Amino acid sequence: MRKERPKDIGKACRLLNISRSSLHYQSVKNDEALIELLQHLSNNIEGEGFWKFYNRLRLQGHKVNHKRVYRVYKQLGLRKKRKAKKRLPTRIQEKLEVPAAFTQTWSIDFMSDALSNGRKFRSFNVIDDFNREVLFIETDYSLKSSRMLWVLRHLKARYGKPQRIRMDNGPEFIAHLAQQWSKANEIDFKYIQPGKPAQNAYIERFNRTYREKVLDSYLFDNLNEVREVTDEFIKDYNNHRPHDGLGGLPPVLYRQKWERLSQAVPDGLRYASATPSLHYAHQEHNDQ
Repeated sequence: MRKERPKDIGKACRLLNISRSSLHYQSVKNDEALIELLQHLSNNIEGEGFWKFYNRLRLQGHKVNHKRVYRVYKQLGLRKKRKAKKRLPTRIQEKLEVPAAFTQTWSIDFMSDALSNGRKFRSFNVIDDFNREVLFIETDYSLKSSRMLWVLRHLKARYGKPQRIRMDNGPEFIAHLAQQWSKANEIDFKYIQPGKPAQNAYIERFNRTYREKVLDSYLFDNLNEVREVTDEFIKDYNNHRPHDGLGGLPPVLYRQKWERLSQAVPDGLRYASATPSLHYAHQEHNDQ
């Protein structure tokens, strides 16, 4: 094999537009101490990235440049993966209106609380927008999309299929399984705009009452206690507690009076508007 001549190296450097000094340069940097410091931080501290590590080193008195720290940080493979933000489809603002009849629009939402031992649990709340009647409250330590759909199937069999269900953009609601179920059952899932809870005001107002009357009023030791108190609350809320938005009537009584009134008007006007029902139901209640 022919030995490469020095002039060939010079020609190659000119072609590549680099100098001979840079070609033969060997770094004299010693990053062993910095490597040891960064590995110590990564082994003992979780959930912090480059800038946190760099500032910790500076606070400890190590005079290191952030560029050098970042270079070694990458070489060690310590780069913290940034969680990608889910891009939601455009949510259209829709005016919140009272449906013309029962079982046309439902509102659903999740709530969280904790037992006396600190263990967290969740509740899945479903109400009917027409008379704000509580259709169901499911409580458990974990409530996934499959459990939510089980509740909705149960309510659909009991009350009939709603035209639409209003909800926020929680992970259980936007899951692929939930999307498939809504299409298969021809139920329109109405998502509110992110950060706009007022667009789901009926369930948000109910959540406040449920928290005040149940979650914040009792110290629960287990889920059975939560469910027992919740069942009693639902019975009182639906059958006895006056609702200001229903003319002082409880939801079930309001629905029963509306059903009697709707049967007394012609078919063409029965579902035209809920306003006459609101007026006459309240008037009949006052006349008793």
